Amino acid sequence: MKKFNIRKVLDGLTAASSSSSSSSATAQPGTPRENDVVQETLQSEHFQLCKTVRHGFPYQPSSMAFDPVQKILAVGTQTGALRLFGRAGVECYCQHESGAAVIQLQFLINEGALVSALADDSIHLWNLRQKIPAILHSLKFNRERITYCHLPFQSKWLYIGSERGNIHIVNVESFTLSGYVIMWNKAIELSTKTHPGPVVHISDNPMDEGKLLIGFECGVVVLWDLKSKKADYRYNYDEAIHSVAWHHEGKQFVCSHSDGSLTTWNIRAPAKPAQIITPHGKQPKDGKKPEPCKPILKVEYKTTRAGDPFMVLSGGLSYDTVGRRACLTVMHGKSTAVLEMDYPIVDFLTLCETPYPNDFQEPYAVVVLLEKDLVVIDLGQIGYPIFESPYPLSIHESPVTCCEYFADCPSELIPALYSVGSRQKRQGYSKKEWPISGGNWGQGTQTYPEIIITGHADGSIKFWDASALMLQVLYKLKTAKVFERARGKEEKPSTDIVDEDPFAIQTLFWCPESRMLCVAGVSAHVIIYRFSKQEVTTEVVQLLEVRMQCEFSEVDSPDPGGEQTPTLPTPAAPSSPQEAEPLNQLTAGVNSSEGARDNIPCLQVRSSPLKQSPGYQVELVVQLVWVSGEPPQQITSLAVNSSLGLVVFGNSNGLAVVDYVQKTLLLNLGTSELYSPSDPCQRQPRSPRKPRQPSGGFCDSNDGSNNSEDRCKSPTSGSTSPCNSDDERKQNFIEKAKMSRKISSSGEQKLDLDGKDNAFTRSRSSSVTSIDRESREAISSFYFCESFPRKSDSLASPCLLVGTTQGSVMMVALGLQPGGDQKPQQTLSFASCGTLVQLKGGILTMALLDAAGTLLPPSCEAWYDPNASDEEKEKVRRRRPATPPSSQEGQDSQFAVLCSEKQAKVVAMTSQTIIYKHNITETSFVLRADVVQMAGTYCIACFCANGHIMSLSLPSLRPLLDINYLPLTDMRIARTFCFSNLGQALYLTSPTEIQRITYSQETCDNLQEMLSELFTPVETPEAPNRGFFKGLFGGGAQSLDREDLFGETAAGKASRSLAQHIPGPGSMEGMKGAASGVVGDLARARVALDERGQKLGELEERTAAMMASAESFSKHAHNMMVKYKDKKWYQL
Repeated sequence: MKKFNIRKVLDGLTAASSSSSSSSATAQPGTPRENDVVQETLQSEHFQLCKTVRHGFPYQPSSMAFDPVQKILAVGTQTGALRLFGRAGVECYCQHESGAAVIQLQFLINEGALVSALADDSIHLWNLRQKIPAILHSLKFNRERITYCHLPFQSKWLYIGSERGNIHIVNVESFTLSGYVIMWNKAIELSTKTHPGPVVHISDNPMDEGKLLIGFECGVVVLWDLKSKKADYRYNYDEAIHSVAWHHEGKQFVCSHSDGSLTTWNIRAPAKPAQIITPHGKQPKDGKKPEPCKPILKVEYKTTRAGDPFMVLSGGLSYDTVGRRACLTVMHGKSTAVLEMDYPIVDFLTLCETPYPNDFQEPYAVVVLLEKDLVVIDLGQIGYPIFESPYPLSIHESPVTCCEYFADCPSELIPALYSVGSRQKRQGYSKKEWPISGGNWGQGTQTYPEIIITGHADGSIKFWDASALMLQVLYKLKTAKVFERARGKEEKPSTDIVDEDPFAIQTLFWCPESRMLCVAGVSAHVIIYRFSKQEVTTEVVQLLEVRMQCEFSEVDSPDPGGEQTPTLPTPAAPSSPQEAEPLNQLTAGVNSSEGARDNIPCLQVRSSPLKQSPGYQVELVVQLVWVSGEPPQQITSLAVNSSLGLVVFGNSNGLAVVDYVQKTLLLNLGTSELYSPSDPCQRQPRSPRKPRQPSGGFCDSNDGSNNSEDRCKSPTSGSTSPCNSDDERKQNFIEKAKMSRKISSSGEQKLDLDGKDNAFTRSRSSSVTSIDRESREAISSFYFCESFPRKSDSLASPCLLVGTTQGSVMMVALGLQPGGDQKPQQTLSFASCGTLVQLKGGILTMALLDAAGTLLPPSCEAWYDPNASDEEKEKVRRRRPATPPSSQEGQDSQFAVLCSEKQAKVVAMTSQTIIYKHNITETSFVLRADVVQMAGTYCIACFCANGHIMSLSLPSLRPLLDINYLPLTDMRIARTFCFSNLGQALYLTSPTEIQRITYSQETCDNLQEMLSELFTPVETPEAPNRGFFKGLFGGGAQSLDREDLFGETAAGKASRSLAQHIPGPGSMEGMKGAASGVVGDLARARVALDERGQKLGELEERTAAMMASAESFSKHAHNMMVKYKDKKWYQL
C-alpha cells in the first residue's frame, strides 16, 4: 500500500497560495518575475523535527544508581526525567510520561536494564540495550505507596516496600506480582501496639540470600527468614532510622538515625547495639549521652582487604553549625574527614571494585549528587581530591541569560579556543581516570565544527565545542574584570539600573571569520573584544561614554551655510562623547541627592592596569550615561562590521555607531531621525541641528538644563535628514506641545533581561498616535551589507539596515572615502535613506541574497593577532582585498529578506519593491527567526510563542515546515532559543540543561548512528572464591532458589486490584525515533534482521556446541566399546 504523504499535499497548497500572494505583490509595473530567476531546491521532504541530545546537569535531581560492571551512572529527577552518563561524550536523556518524581533507581547489573520507582507509585523497566532507551514494562500500584525498592545482584525478584510497612515482590522479567507478601504485623512483635511506619530499607544478608533485613521508620529492624516466613530477630532503637548498611561478612550491620547517631548491631545479639557513636556530637565528660545532632540521612559501610573499612555518611552535623554548608563525612580507621559541598546533598554512592556484596568491597570513589552539581571523590589518594568531570555540567554555574549557536563555522576556531582555554583549567584534581567510563561513542557522519556561546548573569561568556552531538567547554571569558567591583553593600553604586547582576550579558554578536566579539550588558554597556594568542597588560582600559536620550527637538531652521564636509577626530585618544559640548560639561557629572544624576555611567571602569591572558582581550568599552536624572535604556540590538571597524548598537532611544579602531563615536541618532520627511511611516522628522539657543520653553519635559538636549553627534549629522517644510514644523510643534509626560520614563522603556522578552508585553496596536509609537519604538535589529541604498543607485555601497520594534526597516548609507592605505585615515559619512519597507510586528532578522538566492554575508576582515608585528598584520590584510562595488543594471541583483514577529517579506533592492510576502502567524508572534543554510541553499527558520517551529523557502517564502513542537511555558525558552545552519537548533529547556533539536530530515535519518551506546557486552566478574574450609563446613554464602519461594506454584497469584500491569512500547519506541517513511521502514527492517540474525547466530552456536559434544561422546563411547569388547566380565 502506497504511503500518503501529507507534506507533499502541503507543498502543493502552499505553493498555490504563495504564488497567488506573490502575483498580487508583483502586479506592479517594473517588477521582475523572480521565480523565473531563482530556482529553489528545498522541499518539505528535507525537513523533519526531532530532539537529538540534552546537555547539562539534570534539573532538580532526586535519585541515583550505578552499574559497577557497565560503569554507567543513572540520575532521576523530580520531573520524571532520566539522565544516563558513561564516558565523556556518552549521555542519554529519557522521560517518564507521567512526569512524577523518580524516588529510586535500581540497575539490573550488567543486564542493560534499569528499574525506576516513581512518586506516583509506579515502577518501570527500561531497556538500555538500544540507543534510545524505552520502557518494556510498567506496574502501577493502586492501594499502597512505594517507599523503597531493592533488587539483589543477579536476581530477577524485586522487593518493594510500602508506606503501610508491607513488602511485595515483583518478577522483573514479566513484571508480575508474586503472591508472597511480608505483612508488617507479622514482621514486628505482636506485643507492639503502634504501627512501625513506612519501610525505609530492604536488603538481603550478603552471606545468606534467605535472610532479608527490613528497616522501619520508627527504629525497628527485622531480620526475616524468607523460607520459614517468620522473623528471626528484631532490633529496637528509640530513634528513627534513615538508612542501613551491611558488613560484607553478613554478621554486622550499621543504622543511621535521626539524632545523628550510628548504631552497629551483631545479627545474633538483638538486645542492644554493639556500638553507638555520634560522629559529630560533642562527647560529655561525665559519660552521658552526646548532644543530638542533625539526622544522618545515609550511611555506607565498605570493607577493604588490606586495611580499615570505610564508613561514608551524609548529614549528622551538630545543630550549632548554623549556616554551614552540607558535608560528606568519610571515616577511615581513626581518621574522620569532613568534606564541604557547594550545594545540599541529594544522594551519594560508594563505587567499589566488585559487584558481589559478600566480598571485600575495595571502595575507590564516592559519587555525590548535589542539588546543582555532581562530584566524584577519589578515596585512594590522600586528602580525597575530586575527579575532573568530563561532562558539561557547569552550564548553570551562573544563570544563562543569552545563547547563540554556530554550526559549520571555520575549522580552525575550535583548536584556537581550546588552546587558550586549556590554560584556565583548575589544578588539584585527582590524577586517576574518570571512573564512570561505560558506553561507546556514536558513529556520526556529521563532522562539521559547531560552537555554542552562552552569556551568563555574572557577566561571563562560555564557548562550547558542540560538534558530533557532544558538548565540551572550550574557553571562558569574564567581562566583569573590566569594571570595578563594589566590595560591600555600602559601596554598591547608586547608579545601577538593575538591582542585582549588573554585569549580566544581555546580547552578543560574534564574527567567526574575524573573531571579533561584542557583548552588551544590562547596565547599558558594550564591550568590544579582539582575539589574541599573546598575553598583554592594558595600562588603561579604553572607554567611550555615550549620551543617548529620547527627546523632541524644537523647531529649528536648517543651517543657511549648508552641509559641512565630514571629518573625523584624530585617533590619538578616545574622543569625548560630547564633542558638540564644552569640555567641562563632560566631567560635570551630577550624582547627589540635591540634583538629578547626569553624565554618569552605571558601572565604573577599572582604573588599575588589566592583565589580559591569551584569548579575548578588551579593545574598547562603551557606556551609556544617565541623562537628566533618567537612567540609560538597555541595549536591544548589536552588530559589528570588522572590515570597516564599526560597531552599531541601539535601544529605545535610537542608535549609535562607534569606530572601535579609532575609539570614536561617529553617529548618534534618535529613532525619529532615521525617517525621511516624505516617509509615510515617519514618526517625528527632525531638522538638522545648529548650535543650541534658548527657545522659550519648547524643550523636552525631561530637560532640567540647557545642555540636556545636546547629545554627541557625528560631524556628519547635518546630512541625516533634509529640512522640514513649514507645515511639518507646525504639526511637529502642535504634537510636541501636547506632550505632558516624560518620553523616556524608566517604567515604560526599561526592557527585560532580553530584548525579545519585551515582545510579550508590548502593545501591537497599529492605531496609536505617532508620538506614542515613537516613545516606545526601539531598535531591534541591524544588518551591515553592500547594497543599493537608493532606487537610482547602480553601484552597491556599504549600507546599514535598521529594523525597529514597530516594524519599520530603514537604510543608512555609509559613505566611505579612503584617505590612504591605512584604515585610520578613512572617513565615513552617514545618510539616512528613509523607510525601505514596513512590516507588522517588530523586526527580528534581516539578510541579503544575491540574484541566485545565495546569502550575501556582511563583509569582514580575516583574523589577525592584534599583538603581532605590523608585518604579520599586513600579510593577513592583503590576503582578503576589499571587493570593489559591483554594477548591476537591467535587473534586480539583490533581495532583502526581512522577518518580523508577524510576517516575512522579500524586497528587490534596486527597485525597492516587495516581490514576496507571507503572513507567518495571526494569533501568535515569532520569538526567534534566522536565515539559515539548509541542504546547500537558504531558508528562514522561525519559532513562535505558540510553540510552532516553521520554515520558509527563499526567496519565494513557501512554507516548508510547520510543527507544533513546544508551547512557550517559560521566558527562558524565549530568551535562549536559536537556530543555526544545517538544520540545528537549541534552547535552554531548564535552568541547567540545553536541549538540542534538529529540523533536518537527513539528521533525523542518521540519528540512530550518531547517538552513543550505553550498553556494551562485558563479562561479569567471577564470584569470590569460598575457600576450602568454608566450602567444607558451610561457612560461605548461602544461595536461595527464589523461584521455589516466590513463583506462582509456591506462592500463588497476587491480588489483581493491588497493582496494574502496563506493557511498555519496548524497542518499537526506538524504531519510531529512528526515522519515518521508507528510510524508517528500512531502518526497522535492518534492526529486526540484526536481532533475528543475532538470535540465529546464538542458535547456530548452541547447535554447533551440541554437535561437538555429541561427537565427542560418540568417540568416547566407541573407544570404550573397543577397549572392553573381547574381555570377560571378571576381567573388567
